[in-house]
Amino acid sequence: MVIHNTFADFVLFLYIHMAHADGEYHPSEEEAILNKIPKLYPTEGDPVAKLKSALAAYKKLKSDDIKGIIHDSFPHFEHIKFSQKYKVYTDMFDIVHADGKVHDAEQRALAELKDIIHEGSQK
Repeated sequence: MVIHNTFADFVLFLYIHMAHADGEYHPSEEEAILNKIPKLYPTEGDPVAKLKSALAAYKKLKSDDIKGIIHDSFPHFEHIKFSQKYKVYTDMFDIVHADGKVHDAEQRALAELKDIIHEGSQK
């Protein structure tokens, strides 16, 4: 299931997902995401409003649907270069480390994402 019209929207979704991977949404993770939003949306004037909107949309999703969204969305954005997709991975690495501790669930989510990125680059 693909629910994002732009790669930037999908990336913000991934950032939010990674921040929630351990069942917590730590303020330092939110701050890390907020610092990345201006790069995703250079013409967006209010990163806080953008994050709040994306967060509200994320929370409406069923947790069972999220893996499918991630799996289906990477191939949907096949025109995006591997280097850009891998940058998303490194950004998420920053987000999970923002609170000073990396939980097993976050490690698994990162590993899963890395596999999906590499799988997509093999095609």
